[in-house]
Amino acid sequence: MLAPLAISMGDPAGIGPEIIAKAWAQRVAAGLPAFFATGDARAVAAVWDGPIEPISHPEDANRVFETALPVLTVEDGGEIVPGIPDVEGARCALRALELAAGLVRSGAARALVTGPVSKAQLYQIGFNHPGQTEFVAERCGIAGENAVMMLAGPDLRVVPITTHVPLAAVSDLLSVDLLVSKGRATARGLARNFGILNPRIAFAGFNPHAGESGAIGREEIDLIAPAIEILRADGIDATGPFAADTMFHARARATYDAAMCCYHDQALIPIKTLYFDSGVNITLGLPIVRTSPDHGTAFDIAGKNIAEPGATIAAIRLAGEAAERRAAADA
Repeated sequence: MLAPLAISMGDPAGIGPEIIAKAWAQRVAAGLPAFFATGDARAVAAVWDGPIEPISHPEDANRVFETALPVLTVEDGGEIVPGIPDVEGARCALRALELAAGLVRSGAARALVTGPVSKAQLYQIGFNHPGQTEFVAERCGIAGENAVMMLAGPDLRVVPITTHVPLAAVSDLLSVDLLVSKGRATARGLARNFGILNPRIAFAGFNPHAGESGAIGREEIDLIAPAIEILRADGIDATGPFAADTMFHARARATYDAAMCCYHDQALIPIKTLYFDSGVNITLGLPIVRTSPDHGTAFDIAGKNIAEPGATIAAIRLAGEAAERRAAADA
């Protein structure tokens, strides 16, 4: 029997517990593989009246998954009040993430799905990573800069080449080496996780209108175009740089398998506009499969039973599919 997926619950005061429970409730209709949650089971019980089954080992999840949501409990998160985060909840979220990542790394679980956390709360307890992506990469022995964040929807995949940095710093952070590294990792990730054997990657320009041949910026000429040439010499179908404002309509999306974007909002605005309730964050370049719903903790609606589980369902489904593809490729 295949190992189950591990889902870290995220901040217990956020919508993570609710959307995980709702995903389990829709497991049959959504065709989801068996999974278990790590975190404080009380956080689920506070927002959901469905069946919960504490487990002591991941293999127990397969046994109970049909009748109850399996939860591998970590030390409790203090007093849990939906919508009101605190540092005890942040400690619980971090312990849940550490446990889930370790179980996947050991092979006891076959893929990792991470629930939404509050970085503001995590920073108060000494968390020193830009986000969960970099934390998981470190636990896997991978340098954070070699982990590639991809956001995926039904017909759009985007990669922000730089992520959580000031916009004014992006130009200085871009380099030919960085662009080539991210491009290679994206091509490998598309083949390994999505089964796209000859992936097409399109680079967005940094400046408006892709710099207009240097008239309004030289990043396209000095950085992006040389990187594309190196990738093409590697046999990767890389194209661009293209004006970002014309890259994301339906006809354009059909011409590539992933869009390489220079900065955070250039990538996330189109994916969240099109697939706000179903976008998935998948980390490429790791020895394990890791996905997460592409949204935050939504403390403002936690405990109100109105959180939509679509992105979590999509993240679980993609994690299962990617794990199957990797296993088949390795075999």
